[in-house]
Amino acid sequence: MKSTAKELRQKPLNELQLMLKENREKLRSLRFDLAANKLKNTHQLKAVKRQVAQILTIFKEKK
Repeated sequence: MKSTAKELRQKPLNELQLMLKENREKLRSLRFDLAANKLKNTHQLKAVKRQVAQILTIFKEKK
C-alpha cells in the first residue's frame, strides 16, 4: 500500500498507527524472507522502510 506524504497527512492518527503496525510487520516478514533467500525483489525492503519513515515523520508532526 503506497501512499504519498500528502495523502498520509490527511489521515487521522489512529489510522496512521494502524498503517505503521502493518508496515512494520511486513518489513519483519521481508527480512525473514531475505535471510531465507526467498525474497526475489529486494527493493521492497527499501520501499517499506521509506513508508515507515514517512508515517513516523507525519505522526510526529501531528503530535
